[in-house]
Amino acid sequence: MIITKSRAEIEKMYLAGQLVARLLRDLCNLVKPGVTTGELDQYAEKYIRDAGAIPTFKGYRGYPYSICTSVNEQVVHGFPSNRVVLKEGDILSIDCGATLGGYVGDSAVTVPVGSISSEAQKLIDVTKGSLYQAIEKMIVGNRLYDVSYAVQSYVEPLGYTVVRDFCGHGIGTAMHEEPQVPNYGKPGKGPRLREGWVLAVEPMVNVGSHEVKIEKDGWTVTTVDKKLSAHFEHTIAILSEGPWILTELSN
Repeated sequence: MIITKSRAEIEKMYLAGQLVARLLRDLCNLVKPGVTTGELDQYAEKYIRDAGAIPTFKGYRGYPYSICTSVNEQVVHGFPSNRVVLKEGDILSIDCGATLGGYVGDSAVTVPVGSISSEAQKLIDVTKGSLYQAIEKMIVGNRLYDVSYAVQSYVEPLGYTVVRDFCGHGIGTAMHEEPQVPNYGKPGKGPRLREGWVLAVEPMVNVGSHEVKIEKDGWTVTTVDKKLSAHFEHTIAILSEGPWILTELSN
């Protein structure tokens, strides 16, 4: 069942979303060669708890950290570690969730570590662009897979692939609610979008094949061909006046 939120509930989700947005801004500013992903996780947990919130990821289905840090060919769900030292030329995806006042904000970005290749920068730009293409389709009365197709139809003509094994999701008092939001699909299909739905849309885009695998830790997802992957995510409310990006920094 897809849970419709009231305006009051969406306002609460906005507060959680803004907390996540501010944290991601800080984490992006901390990213540089020589920093460990473990340091980023420690900063994130303290920031979330000091704000009176709960790190949504920590303990979720046994996940042991407050953020996911995925480097280069890692797609999503990478483990932060003090042994993972960021290097010049890496790209880093940071995924973060916080529960504030009982509601979840969830967002992800991919950022360069120092100076990166033009190929890596284009991947980041295309992935971010595909997210905003999807958000434009989040209009009351459109179909769910109009959103999905917006990602696919933007990414694939540029020579990239979308990950098919993982997808976006509904979000509210739980991090994962119905419906699932794939990053590919046929336009005009799926349920009609309704006012009050809140979705986490999260394109995962690869330079090479769309095929991925889960590593031995049971969490980290990597590209099978070891080519670069990028990930962006926003939490978005569907309103009569249009989409409201709850995790886009407002100040």
